[in-house]
Amino acid sequence: MASFTLHGIPVSRGIAIGRAHLLTPAALDVKHYLVPEEQLEAEVKRLQDAIAEVHRGLQALWTDLPRDAPTELGAFIDVHALILSDPLISEAPLDIIRSRHYNAEWALVTQIDELSAQFDEIEDEYLRERKADIQQVAERVLKVLMGTAQLQPAPVTTDAYQPQMIVVAHDISPADMLQFRDRSFIGFVTDVGGQNSHTAIVARSLDIPAVVGMSQASQLIELDDWVIIDGDAGVVIANPSPLVLEQYRARQVSLQKARKKLLKLKKTPAITLDGTPITLLANIELPDDCPGALEQGAAGVGLFRSEFLFMGRAGHAHRIPSEDEQFEQYRKAVVAMKGRPVTIRTLDIGADKPLDQTEHTALNPALGLRAIRYCLAEPQLFLTQLRAILRASAYGKVRLLIPMLAHAFEIDQSLAMIEQAKAQLREAGHKFDDKVDVGAMIEIPAAALALPMFVRRMNFLSIGTNDLIQYTLAIDRVDYEVAHLYNPLHPAILQLIAMTIAAGQKAGIDVAVCGEMAGDVKLTRLLLGMGLREFSMHPAQLLAVKQEILGSDLTRITPQTRKILRCMEPAEIAEAVERLG
Repeated sequence: MASFTLHGIPVSRGIAIGRAHLLTPAALDVKHYLVPEEQLEAEVKRLQDAIAEVHRGLQALWTDLPRDAPTELGAFIDVHALILSDPLISEAPLDIIRSRHYNAEWALVTQIDELSAQFDEIEDEYLRERKADIQQVAERVLKVLMGTAQLQPAPVTTDAYQPQMIVVAHDISPADMLQFRDRSFIGFVTDVGGQNSHTAIVARSLDIPAVVGMSQASQLIELDDWVIIDGDAGVVIANPSPLVLEQYRARQVSLQKARKKLLKLKKTPAITLDGTPITLLANIELPDDCPGALEQGAAGVGLFRSEFLFMGRAGHAHRIPSEDEQFEQYRKAVVAMKGRPVTIRTLDIGADKPLDQTEHTALNPALGLRAIRYCLAEPQLFLTQLRAILRASAYGKVRLLIPMLAHAFEIDQSLAMIEQAKAQLREAGHKFDDKVDVGAMIEIPAAALALPMFVRRMNFLSIGTNDLIQYTLAIDRVDYEVAHLYNPLHPAILQLIAMTIAAGQKAGIDVAVCGEMAGDVKLTRLLLGMGLREFSMHPAQLLAVKQEILGSDLTRITPQTRKILRCMEPAEIAEAVERLG
């Protein structure tokens, strides 16, 4: 097939070279992992056993049919039994397991998707509608498989089998992205998405190249096509020529060498040339991210996005983790960070992070019932989380961070509920840090413009630049059609950030930036010049930012930054930021 190039929005840097693996929306509903060679036949047997169990279930249904049951019911069961016996269902997925190393669920859904596409092309309406029967049979098998699912095997690292897989999909939700941790996927390409959608943020946290907003990539790229992702330029090349492949492999090796050099900075204190110490913290989604944060030299966790503990759970009754479940996860993170502070943000759902895809009912979810608004509307859920976080504070330094605050009454209600949670824990005899610090996310322009009411009530502030930019510039950060308008160097954004840092300094409370700006090395010196002394970012970005800090002299940068803040022309600001130093 001829080579072609697609252009999109770069969201996670680096070069990835591998085979395309297409994921349909249906395929995203099941687990994905690669099965090691020595476990393939066991996985084949798992699928065979599931098919056999469904056969027995259908037979039992047939046997138990009442004598006066409609004839159609028996015919329905017969049709499903025939479909289940068809080699396209009973044998083809087994070949996929053996040839592609897919787990059983993924192999079955892959085959069903291919069959469904074929049925869509049938002209006869009756035959075309038989697609539903095939999908229903598959659902029966999947239910059995999900009941027998084992712990996913560790990634295969032997030289004999090192798959280099690139996910290509129309879209991938943040919850779906978490499925791909510790797997053999090395890059992501999606048709939709923006630079700072939460899907893009999770891609960066996985530290693998990704490009989004590519429009028709999932339709143009075919299964097993060779694909190159240039995560720096936002370019995806399908079926590259040998010469192009060689060039990118050389670039890939060069980038890997540069990363290894950065590792030497792990134990070097983050101190500027003029002797100013800077605190570098990590953003995490799950407790399992903590070892990676420590590996990169993080001084603590500046943002634990607790909503990822809630996402990806099926059914309302099962999607809300209990107090003990949450406590165990928070405690695990606190213990893993070995005495370093862990800042846990309370539940921030809504917009592009719904608990359930069916919850997209608001005309504009980003402006609706999300984050603290949702928590205050669900006080029992909020109290449960607060108790779990407070209990974890007995095991190390915990800071509690409240998102999306805009009103004084929201702050007061949140603080009152924290006190209520403390009283409940005292009554239950649980230990916790009674003086746990409570902070506010500054991510709504109204909050940045009303800082006195925050600094009077809160112990620290954390600037969420992703939402601050979105709300200030009236840009949906998930919408790739307006992604070009998303500009962290817009003069209004810089003014709001500078005001927040200055207000914190005046009040003597810590101010951090935990949005994507904190991990952008092109903006490190600008933020230092504004007075920022606490950065929180994805662990993968930490050492590169530290390298920039080590080469910065605040006696030179600070006066230059003051001039930038007086400038109102975006082009002039961008040019001045490049010259900083």
